[in-house]
Amino acid sequence: MTSLPEEPSPLVGEDDREAAVRRLREAYAEGHMSHEELDGLLQRVLTVSTYGELATAMASLPGEKPGTSSTIAAFGGRIRRRGAWRVPRNLKVESAFGRVHLDLSRAVVEHPVIDIELQLGTGRALITVPRDATVDLDGLRTMWKDSLYKTPRSARSGGPTIRISGAMGFGRLKIRHARR
Repeated sequence: MTSLPEEPSPLVGEDDREAAVRRLREAYAEGHMSHEELDGLLQRVLTVSTYGELATAMASLPGEKPGTSSTIAAFGGRIRRRGAWRVPRNLKVESAFGRVHLDLSRAVVEHPVIDIELQLGTGRALITVPRDATVDLDGLRTMWKDSLYKTPRSARSGGPTIRISGAMGFGRLKIRHARR
């Protein structure tokens, strides 16, 4: 009796390849692998051609966590997030006195829409968004000074939408796009 040949695994699409790269970055940021392991897995993910090969490359990673909302709060002092940190779908930032600096330029952004709710008393806030992000400030109320944000001249598409809402007392919000 002759056996039928196995059907080949379908080819990997660019969206799936990008999702795999995001998962690798997240696992590295959470400390699940070394820099050398990340380099090796990135090389494999970027060169595989089928879903079977991609699944084999990703098999050693822990399962994905939903991580949909988080709160960062401080009565006084600074709130700072930068580098490779995981951005939840809903982020609430509360500070009575002090500065806030959120840098999303190298963060792991898994969701197409990120909602950031600011509840700030006094102090400045700076949010750096990815180059290709779209920013929506319609839900933000400012008491003292207007927010500083200029839409980039050469707007890129495909990035996340960052919706900023909430209230700011005595301080100013400045939003800028990452340079790289």
